[in-house]
Amino acid sequence: MKCAVIGGTGLIGSQVVKKLNAAGHEAVPHSLSTGVDVITGQGVAEAVAGADGVVNLTNSPTFDDASPAFFQTSMDNLVAACHKGGVGHFVILSIVGVDQVPDLAYYRAKALQEDILKAGPIPYSIVRATQFMEFINAVMAMSTEGDTVRLPTTPIQPIAAQDVSDTVAEVAAGTPLNGTLDVGGPDVRPLDELGRITLDARPDGRTVVTDDTAGMFAAVDGDVLTTKGDARIAPTHYTDWLARQSG
Repeated sequence: MKCAVIGGTGLIGSQVVKKLNAAGHEAVPHSLSTGVDVITGQGVAEAVAGADGVVNLTNSPTFDDASPAFFQTSMDNLVAACHKGGVGHFVILSIVGVDQVPDLAYYRAKALQEDILKAGPIPYSIVRATQFMEFINAVMAMSTEGDTVRLPTTPIQPIAAQDVSDTVAEVAAGTPLNGTLDVGGPDVRPLDELGRITLDARPDGRTVVTDDTAGMFAAVDGDVLTTKGDARIAPTHYTDWLARQSG
């Protein structure tokens, strides 16, 4: 199959392209750097022309109140181009529990992206992943004051980007789900504990203090960001991933 991977040069997209091509498909990466702009629409029709499937891995440049407009415009442009081009499968990557965190603008924006795809005319698949292991450092940095990292006890189920890419590539090469597949890492831990584990592996002088009012994840209610039911559980443990990064 021929697959256009929009956002195909990023963390997940670049790996999805490699995996699809290694499996014998023809996956072509597209991004701003290749002349495809999902907001203005420039290059979008050309990117999806002749594609059997499209994987949209583009992301809002901000996580604030501007993010819904990004997903509204980008999805409108992509859905219209895919429908006109006869694309038979449209895949997006979303977040486990995204529709259960109404206080975060970015999560509302991602839920909007899902709704636009579901309401559209193209057979689709939504892969919802838990929080990426690669983003734990950034989460900690946002909650750092001096040598103190303030983190809530929000349950997190970190997943390696490699495992997310495996799932997205597999789904993209398959029959449209016309539904959602959840995938998460093998362990659920409080975010403050993940911070301590991270600093134990990579000491930098900072100390984690538990604060359930700190950072964006303070807006999360209970364990809504963890998988339930028949979700797929990825193999990579956070401690193993950390050890490889530190080695």
